[in-house]
Amino acid sequence: MNAKEVQVYINGKTYGASEGEPLIGVARRNGIFIPSLCYEESLEPYGACRMCIVEIKNEGVKKRIVTSCTLHVFDGLSVETDSEEVLKHRKVLLELYLAQAPNSSKLKELALKYGVNRTRFRQKVRDNDPLNNSCVLCGLCVRVCSEVMGARVISFIGRGEKTRVNTPYFEQSELCLGCRACAEVCPTGAIEFRDDGGIRVAASWSNTKVELKKCNVCGKYYAPVKLDKRIDTLYYYRDKDGELRDMCPDCRRKAMTRKMTLIAENEVEKYAK
Repeated sequence: MNAKEVQVYINGKTYGASEGEPLIGVARRNGIFIPSLCYEESLEPYGACRMCIVEIKNEGVKKRIVTSCTLHVFDGLSVETDSEEVLKHRKVLLELYLAQAPNSSKLKELALKYGVNRTRFRQKVRDNDPLNNSCVLCGLCVRVCSEVMGARVISFIGRGEKTRVNTPYFEQSELCLGCRACAEVCPTGAIEFRDDGGIRVAASWSNTKVELKKCNVCGKYYAPVKLDKRIDTLYYYRDKDGELRDMCPDCRRKAMTRKMTLIAENEVEKYAK
């Protein structure tokens, strides 16, 4: 069943949307910037970071500040994304996050957008932090590892200000797929992976090591072995002679192009006879 089409008002302008979708999605689709540290389209929104706040301004409704990722749009919804009240709260939040993750260049860049270049709060600098004092505990890495990849390699450890994200007991994990999904969704650039020959090292996750697969054509290491096995059922592996099975994406693409070219040439020859 298709969702009902509705009209919403963002910063005084009218936009079309599907009833019930998150406001942040409507805004971003229309080029309206709303910052966020915990919103990821592939995951259910949960408003943890509070950065995506907006102010509801419908007539007859008490003005209030809400997170745009958990605000489901309805017909006639009216919000402002950068009202005076929103900016006041957002700047304080940025100061708090600068104290939590003082080494994150991405966070500093976001803060500068709002004129925040320092924090009044005590910075939490930890020696030998595997996340380089850049983690804001948004939870995206934990959630994507568990909910999307199903690996459950990392989790929250400790309580209160001692809370961390890492592998159980800070030991190397045999469950890691080496997919780097956690690094891709991290909003502050805290998570580090590096490839060392045929091994992918999850430096942030207790130096967990994952074996990489080698292309049988060019010799390049191109994918984690465990991850490759997980996607083994994809259509381009189902070639009868198994030629594509152990190729990197570049060599596979070339081989498939050659195959399609030969098929096309054979078809031309058939019609030419």
